[in-house]
Amino acid sequence: MIDVIVTGGGPTGLMLAAELRLHGVHVVVLERDAQPPPFVRSLGLHVRSIEVMAQRGLLDRFLAQGQRHPLGGFFAGIHKPAPDRLDTAHAYVLGIPQTTTDRLLAERAAELGTEIRRGCELVGLSQDEDGVTVELADGTHLRSRHLVGCDGGRSTVRKLIGVGFPGEPSRVDTLLGEMEVTAPPETVTAVMTEVRKTEKRFGLGPVGDGVFRVVVPAEGVADDRSAPPTLDEFKRQLRAFADTDFGVHSPRWLSRFGDATRLADRYRVGRVLLAGDAAHIHPPVGGQGLNLGIQDAFNLGWKLAATVAGWAPEGLLDTYHAERHPVAADVLDNTRAQMELLSPEPGPQAVRRLLSELMDFDDVSRYLTEKIIATAVRYDFGAGHDLLGRRLRDLQLKQRRLYDLMHTGRGLLLDQTGSLSTAGWSDRIDHVVDTSEELPAPAVLLRPDGHIAWAGDDQRDLLDHLPRWFGAATA
Repeated sequence: MIDVIVTGGGPTGLMLAAELRLHGVHVVVLERDAQPPPFVRSLGLHVRSIEVMAQRGLLDRFLAQGQRHPLGGFFAGIHKPAPDRLDTAHAYVLGIPQTTTDRLLAERAAELGTEIRRGCELVGLSQDEDGVTVELADGTHLRSRHLVGCDGGRSTVRKLIGVGFPGEPSRVDTLLGEMEVTAPPETVTAVMTEVRKTEKRFGLGPVGDGVFRVVVPAEGVADDRSAPPTLDEFKRQLRAFADTDFGVHSPRWLSRFGDATRLADRYRVGRVLLAGDAAHIHPPVGGQGLNLGIQDAFNLGWKLAATVAGWAPEGLLDTYHAERHPVAADVLDNTRAQMELLSPEPGPQAVRRLLSELMDFDDVSRYLTEKIIATAVRYDFGAGHDLLGRRLRDLQLKQRRLYDLMHTGRGLLLDQTGSLSTAGWSDRIDHVVDTSEELPAPAVLLRPDGHIAWAGDDQRDLLDHLPRWFGAATA
């Protein structure tokens, strides 16, 4: 029997598969498409996702394929300098096309032993006390202990397990595609700059080889959301907003997206779970979607692996919904707000001007920036130290950096006292005695996802907290 079947070979599913394989879980990824998609939807990684890659020793691979950009201009496209005192050692955006992100994560998952089956479409599933039975489009069946639906906003898994997806349908559509342009680059830049003074959902940018990424508001909301737009639609809308179609021709691909905003009622039904766009969809403003899915996978992976291994404390798997559902709800709210601020109507534009003034205050700018880059996420672990529930940045220790100690995906006790012990949990937790001028606690216990499960210097108090996240001690 397979331990975990992951449906969907996008960034969420591949990240989850790699996390599970770190712990020896037998994973099979089922991807409906026979080949990876050629088009680029997401353009980069935000700070928290960059930290995730650093925690697993993957960041150098991504840095080699991407380009660092300064922070700023995320919230509704309001351009302000990066705020001071951001709590991270990676204060930049990594510009990297999703096709490259997908490839790097697929390579990582395969290196760790993940079986990726392309051209395999899930059409049915059932579950019982012992596992999940999956039916594929070719009539074959597979059996696994657990299944995770990472199969996008139209998730088959979500529908089959009967999870509600409440929210709002699209009110506006936006056309997105890649195509060649005959207009001179200086003309493209001049016209785009002028149009974007009033219409923020408009843009043309080079992606290489004479091809441009084109974004323009659609004429209305499509009845059939699966039908791609035509090149004539792009030309018509470009002329409507810019008085020119820039001579666009030879499209690589054409698509549309809406501003539908929906959040799954539940992230878990028995042995089946949801992650990424299967659990939440929202407008792409702020570039948060791919990042939110990667971070879902980072939260879920070690918990599901612990469940498969048999040492997970009672209720650990349910903390996935408890922790990630509120995070997604907050992202949905900030994208709703940003979409309002992108409206060309006088009221939203007045609010936009006011917010722009408020963002000159560093505290306001930092608050909104941290929402987008996800460094302010704090899980509710109950009362305790001020650090409890927060993720810990990549601290400089005496001779190394903190994230260099987290590549294995195990828990970590970072002990500045040298007097603590995790005896009984050494198969799940690394105990490192080291110091850092940046750590405001004698010692911290980090979960495999880098969030602080305990802080202090009392051995008895530590022993009270270890079972909550890491199960019973071994003899």
